[in-house]
Amino acid sequence: MKLYYHPLSGHAHRARLFLSLTQTPFELVEVDLAKGAHKAPEFLALNRFGQVPVLDDDGKIIADSASILIYIAKKRGLTEWLPSDPDGAAAVQRWLSVAAGQIAFGPAAARLITVFGAGFNAEEVIGRAHAVLKNIDEELATKKWIIGGDHPTIADLALYSYIARAPEGNVDLTAYANIDAWLKSIEALPNFVPFVQTPVGLAAAA
Repeated sequence: MKLYYHPLSGHAHRARLFLSLTQTPFELVEVDLAKGAHKAPEFLALNRFGQVPVLDDDGKIIADSASILIYIAKKRGLTEWLPSDPDGAAAVQRWLSVAAGQIAFGPAAARLITVFGAGFNAEEVIGRAHAVLKNIDEELATKKWIIGGDHPTIADLALYSYIARAPEGNVDLTAYANIDAWLKSIEALPNFVPFVQTPVGLAAAA
């Protein structure tokens, strides 16, 4: 397997983290976003949207981080990471949708301002970030993992990267004790790979 990624992409980190945690052999291929490699014809042939990550599994091309998480879990029969029962599968999908929605338009967008100079309204996206983080913190009040149970799922990994680096987007996590414990639980997993830290936002003063 080859994973096309960029080290500052939280979406790419999700895929890289899952491959590492599950000890799935893979090769990292860095895509130079600064030089526009993601818009080059050869990369657009892999993902017409010009986005990382992309997984190449011996010619089978999977684009989109959530799709990659699902593909790996299904291919390897990792039902502890992606339950096969209706309730568990639906619970995972719910949080994959949150990752693609409220997380992307909240903490991820706030980080895009400070790391990549995106032209979002900082007050608006930071407000969105705190709204979703409050809900996630309350969800974790009685759970170690986001859907419950005694093992993390791909839903935890889909949420992790941009929440962990939310302070880079000036989103303060100090009020969220349950999220803090959850982050530490993920980071304690065997074969954990950290998401690159960027000294911007609140992280610059830490």
